Amino acid sequence: MTTERIIEVSEKSAVLFSQSALESFLAAAETEYACITETNPVPCFAVLLGAAAEGDWLVHDVAFGRNARTTDPTARQEFATTIVPRFGTAYENPVRAWWLDPADLLRIGREADRRGLDILGSVHMHPDWHRLGPPEAHAHPLDELPTDMDRHMFRGSGWPVNVVCYVERRHGAHGYALSAWDGNCDRLALRVHRLAPADVLPGPGDADG
Repeated sequence: MTTERIIEVSEKSAVLFSQSALESFLAAAETEYACITETNPVPCFAVLLGAAAEGDWLVHDVAFGRNARTTDPTARQEFATTIVPRFGTAYENPVRAWWLDPADLLRIGREADRRGLDILGSVHMHPDWHRLGPPEAHAHPLDELPTDMDRHMFRGSGWPVNVVCYVERRHGAHGYALSAWDGNCDRLALRVHRLAPADVLPGPGDADG
């Protein structure tokens, strides 16, 4: 007898991820992915910039910052007192997981304000660590679903949109899968939006006829 896990997707909101923003993140993720070794699970993390519209979340761009996982006192305390005891010694690895540098978050927020955008949340990479990592990782495959530690961080961040991007390399090419979650860890519908030629606004020198 088998049991099937049922994941409820909210009918109220969807995350509409622009193709250009997704491609920016995937380019960064593939670069970091190439650096992963058995002892170095290099992360990739970005902030989602966009706007709310009629109940949906429109992701227009992504912004990157530094990982303060080992330098920020609050981060060090959180990992030492909560993350490692609760989610396991794997998180003792100083390059596992991400803590956005507060100075970079401030910079990103100011730049978003200048552009008329809001910080909606974050996106981070899950690599196929069960293939790339040490033998003890083989029995615990990652995918596009959040880990228990991810859920803890989603709830703590207060951000309304949290995207997980699973990246793997098989048969000579990268593949990826995405999922989106709100601050309560309920799943959100996620769609990648690509502007059609008719959706592109004419430039100053363009004219009809």
